[in-house]
Amino acid sequence: MKNIEEFADEVISKKNKVITDEVFLLIQNDKVLMHQYLRLVEKHGLDLVNRTIGMLIKKKYGLENDTQRCTNPTSTLIMSHQEFE
Repeated sequence: MKNIEEFADEVISKKNKVITDEVFLLIQNDKVLMHQYLRLVEKHGLDLVNRTIGMLIKKKYGLENDTQRCTNPTSTLIMSHQEFE
């Protein structure tokens, strides 16, 4: 049986793998955020906006890249994203 710390580490690890997708889903499903996102995409381009959001997620949460990428995200705003440990 796992101890509490091992269990929490497992749960947090699973969350880290989908956090980028969840952030983009939050944008996608919020009318105000989606409007702001589209304005940023219009001004800076899709690739730069999405890459910057991904890098900021990593930085804000202090995450490290996992060896895998998600190539089938739920959000329609991205085609893939880096998974984090």
